[in-house]
Amino acid sequence: MMAIPNSKRALIAAIDSTYAKLMQELARVPPALARAPVLEGQVKGTRMSVCDLLAYLVGWNELVLHWHAQLREGKRMDEIAFPAEGFTWNALGKLAQRFHADYAELSMEALLQRLEQAKDQLLALIDAHDDAQLYGQPWYTHYTMGRMIQFNTSSPYANARTRLRAWLKTL
Repeated sequence: MMAIPNSKRALIAAIDSTYAKLMQELARVPPALARAPVLEGQVKGTRMSVCDLLAYLVGWNELVLHWHAQLREGKRMDEIAFPAEGFTWNALGKLAQRFHADYAELSMEALLQRLEQAKDQLLALIDAHDDAQLYGQPWYTHYTMGRMIQFNTSSPYANARTRLRAWLKTL
């Protein structure tokens, strides 16, 4: 288990490391099973595919980028819908299902490309900030900017890898 990042360097390392390990597992997914409902879903009692899992990761990564884009456009924090327009923090399963639907038409390859693009944009976002901006003060409620980015990048990457590894062992 990796320590919770508390600096710019540690956050970048956590994202790079968990992403690389996730990609190793994803490379082992048989293409014919990419859309099969082989994994437990984010909503109790549901199943999802590897592509749905990727859609979830893309969705969260792009959502973090959207929050920051709104700030750059001049919105105040209290004007941004967290986690997303029409969703609350206690209904994240529904948000996951929306991500699955939003990206349902994309192939595994297209989802992998989109995830890499979003991850690279997040690394550039992190790189544009210093430790004080990332970890020196609360950004959203009591969470720092770095922690909010980590919650939606390295943590879910690691979780997705664990899910994939468990399933791949059954093949």
